[in-house]
Amino acid sequence: MTSFADRVVAAGFAAGWTLVPHLPERPTAAAFRVLADRVWRKGGKSVRRLEANLSRVTGMEAGDPKLAELTRDGMRSYFRYFHEIFRMPSMDRAELVRRTHVTGAEHVHDTVAAGRGVVLALPHMGNWDQAGAWLVGVGHPFTTVAERLKPESLFRRYVAFREGLGMEVLPLTGGDGHNFGTLATRVRRGGVVCLPAERDLTKSGIEVSFFGAATKVPAGPPLLAVQTGCALLPAIVYFNGDDWGIDIHPEVPVPQEGTRQEKVAAVAQGLATVFEQGITEHPEDWHMLQRLWLEDLPR
Repeated sequence: MTSFADRVVAAGFAAGWTLVPHLPERPTAAAFRVLADRVWRKGGKSVRRLEANLSRVTGMEAGDPKLAELTRDGMRSYFRYFHEIFRMPSMDRAELVRRTHVTGAEHVHDTVAAGRGVVLALPHMGNWDQAGAWLVGVGHPFTTVAERLKPESLFRRYVAFREGLGMEVLPLTGGDGHNFGTLATRVRRGGVVCLPAERDLTKSGIEVSFFGAATKVPAGPPLLAVQTGCALLPAIVYFNGDDWGIDIHPEVPVPQEGTRQEKVAAVAQGLATVFEQGITEHPEDWHMLQRLWLEDLPR
């Protein structure tokens, strides 16, 4: 049964996609920034969790004014993401590609040109939908998996938004149950898959060390690399002034020796290590407002 809060959120997203594209960009961007500051000052559960996560990442202690400022910047970054996705359906695609500053794009282009599949794995940073639009815009339509949001109307609207950008979207739950097989087929045929990869949403995650403590990452990206031989490329997405930045790192190597389980664990740790570097460089753009480390989870 859909809760009242879920219906309010769904209505807010519907209004955002309907109204924001028709309003001037600068005033609406300023309004989202003011809203972000208001949410930050209120200091609710999500804000406190973001601050705790950033404390672990940066080593700053609770109560440090610099940590509070970073958390405020993190909320501004998060709300900028929403402002941008509401505007994206009406944005000029050529301008979007032009304003995206990418390092390591050759890792995708060259691998695909050689007939080999690619899995781009990324943490929840910056505007990952914009990064996907860039990827489609430079000639690489791709498949991704989306968390099933509540209510169903919001999930369908999000899927329609991403499909409108050129993505193929598979539901994390409630689909035909063959997501991994579909993704494996895509990369075996030389296609591209993009997956969020630093927070496990299932019970089959792989344990890794992340900023000095244990967490679990999704098994899908490393397992695809081990089983299909595709290239697993970590991608760090962040805001670059008024534009966007993407750092695509070299392929995470699959060990030659060991069991499949050992290989998957090694690749997962290699991926987490690259994510640590990217989050350290752009902590304000890491949108992790949920519990992540195992010791922070309820028993």
